[in-house]
Amino acid sequence: MPDPLVNRCRPLPEGSTLCILGAGFSGRRLASLAEAMGMRVITTRRNPDPGSKALPFDSANNLMPPASAFEGVTHLLSTIPPGRETSDPVLRTLGPLLQQQPLRWVGYLSTTGVYGNTNGEWVREADPPNATQERSRRRLACEQEWLKSGLPVQILRLPGIYGPGRSPLAAVKAGTLQPIDKPGQVFCRVHIDDIAAACLHLMHCSAEGHHPSVVNVCDHEPAPSALLQRHAAELQGCPLPDAKPYGEAEAEMSPMARSFWAENRRVSNDLLCKELGYTMVHPNFRSGLAQCLEQERLMEQQVPSAAGSRAATHATASAGPDR
Repeated sequence: MPDPLVNRCRPLPEGSTLCILGAGFSGRRLASLAEAMGMRVITTRRNPDPGSKALPFDSANNLMPPASAFEGVTHLLSTIPPGRETSDPVLRTLGPLLQQQPLRWVGYLSTTGVYGNTNGEWVREADPPNATQERSRRRLACEQEWLKSGLPVQILRLPGIYGPGRSPLAAVKAGTLQPIDKPGQVFCRVHIDDIAAACLHLMHCSAEGHHPSVVNVCDHEPAPSALLQRHAAELQGCPLPDAKPYGEAEAEMSPMARSFWAENRRVSNDLLCKELGYTMVHPNFRSGLAQCLEQERLMEQQVPSAAGSRAATHATASAGPDR
């Protein structure tokens, strides 16, 4: 199936090479888009799938790609989070090697969590970070390390990421999702299509001399999670339990879940959209969930077809060649 983003994105100049360190959920989406546009792409993963073209890279276990793999890399995106240390694992292990490459743009995927809690008020890139969670403080330390590296770095701060296969749709359909009501609480989010398309847009902006050091990449509409979940139920015609008050739900939450609910902020994308001219693919969760549902249904249809194809192949192989 053709990638629907291809026609709205510009490829990098001829001779460019894009390297994605950490081709997980977000990184894979950018890689597939860039490859569909005919660009040369190099990716790394900690444990590449059998038959994958991704190179193994696991800084914790000193598993490094060969230095020759990075020759000629012009654009680089790191999605790799910090470990328990405050230093960035990529710069710690590959920093000197990256300094030798003809890099024109380097992106680092960070988190809007570095802004901390604003009690629902809007935050922008010019606002000082106020990270309260330990994981966000580590991210902020890595941001600073990248910005001081001397590389052409741009920090992309992301909120909650969703996309096909990683949305509330499946849990709503299975009846396992319990909405929670916390008056005044909102969450920000971004679809993986917008991460991929915005990365390419920012690469072009940088080449044209527009290179802010930090950019928020999020949709236009911060919203309560229960509103998103209710819409997911409506799209599928599924029932959804009434929202449970946060005071009741909190006692059953993990410490990680409680930490997410402890922060409430609205993140502005004005710099990305109004100043740098990016148009959101999915400006809100309604558009994004509709795309997720369409893609997930297509994937469900392909699974039986693939199974039937494997069965036919097996039957033909069992019968042996014509004699």
